[in-house]
Amino acid sequence: MSKTFRPWDVDQGWLLPPSLHDFVPAGHPAHFVRDTVREGLDLSSILSCYGEERGYPPYHPAMMVALLLYGYSRGLYSSRALAGACEERVDFMAVTGLNRPDFRTISEFRKRHLKALGGLFAQVLELCRAAGLVRLGHVALDGTKIKANASRHKAMSYGRMKETEQRLAAEVQTWLSRATAADAAEDRELGEERGDELPDWAADKQRRIEKIRAARAALEAEAASPRSDDDEPGASSGMRRSGKPRRGPDGGPPPGAQRNFTDPDSRIMNGRDGFVQGYNAQIAVDAEHQIITAYRLTTNAADHAGLVPLVDATRKAFRKRLREISADAGFCNEANLAALAARRIAAYLSPGRQRHHGDPVGRRTIVPGSLMAAMADRLRRAGRRSRYRLRKQVVEPVFGQIKQARRFRQFLLRGFDKVSQEWAMICTAHNLCKLAAFR
Repeated sequence: MSKTFRPWDVDQGWLLPPSLHDFVPAGHPAHFVRDTVREGLDLSSILSCYGEERGYPPYHPAMMVALLLYGYSRGLYSSRALAGACEERVDFMAVTGLNRPDFRTISEFRKRHLKALGGLFAQVLELCRAAGLVRLGHVALDGTKIKANASRHKAMSYGRMKETEQRLAAEVQTWLSRATAADAAEDRELGEERGDELPDWAADKQRRIEKIRAARAALEAEAASPRSDDDEPGASSGMRRSGKPRRGPDGGPPPGAQRNFTDPDSRIMNGRDGFVQGYNAQIAVDAEHQIITAYRLTTNAADHAGLVPLVDATRKAFRKRLREISADAGFCNEANLAALAARRIAAYLSPGRQRHHGDPVGRRTIVPGSLMAAMADRLRRAGRRSRYRLRKQVVEPVFGQIKQARRFRQFLLRGFDKVSQEWAMICTAHNLCKLAAFR
């Protein structure tokens, strides 16, 4: 007697059309994200852009927003990956209602409404607050270096710019001189063509000269009008050291100042994986359910300037005073400790880089009697029971979820403003994941 198997007929037609709610199980995040976008978010800033009655009806903006946010929560960020998922994955079909926008449509929608998409962070954060996911009993801060959509090998120093510009200009001029001397012979050979067209290699060199001159002019303008660390974007790589402007012997940019040709707003930063061309992405995370309460993007590799903005942004969002703050040594200095004391917030900031639960000061020099010295004494006396220990279990797992679980390790967009909104969307997707898990 042969074994009986369940039917497997791939050519069987459906008597009734399938329900989208049956594509994925009830309670799946696809249903939650779709319904949250449809019912819980105010998309008037996006919908107001569609007033023209003429033309073929576009995809519904709410569906496009849900597609982007759900894709970000699943670790899919590129427009081509999202378009492919709409055709291949049933969870994406449940979000889009079987709509299949192509990658150009998805890309153009994101570009057109990037600012509004970044603004959804505040709305999702309000939903998290209403659900009771945020207590502000303990908030941890941290920053991570994320690669820009540019290679650090596409950056050039100011000194090399001057040298390369002269060399390329001489090569192009030499070719033009030879071409001029041979004009008569070439005219006879080439007939109707002019005979003095630039070859591809010369045209490429000419375009490269123009790029180098533009980058050099930007560095020289920055040297004449220095940027502070709070500017967005801040000082170019090599233009400042220890917070002070650097200048060359002639008063212009130092020879080591660098500018990237692909994404000029990105900076060379030293991270755990070595030097990268990227941005410093910072967040504040509530300890209750690891909800991101505030985000910040900066081109400054140092973290200290981000503490007050992150704290104030969290206070503004919840209209409530924070109780405790923890952060690593990058956020700890006298000014930040004084700012937290003025706001009546208990601070647990490491004055120095700790190693294996050793001295909290490390190699950092601290003035006796300062706020830094008092903080070092507080952490030293508490030892392993210090509230500072919460930092690693609150904020660092969030970066792990974003960079490892959802595989976001490089920005797709270029330019400080666009990358800032992209980071906002990443933080929004993270909070949506937490909200979906809590319901």
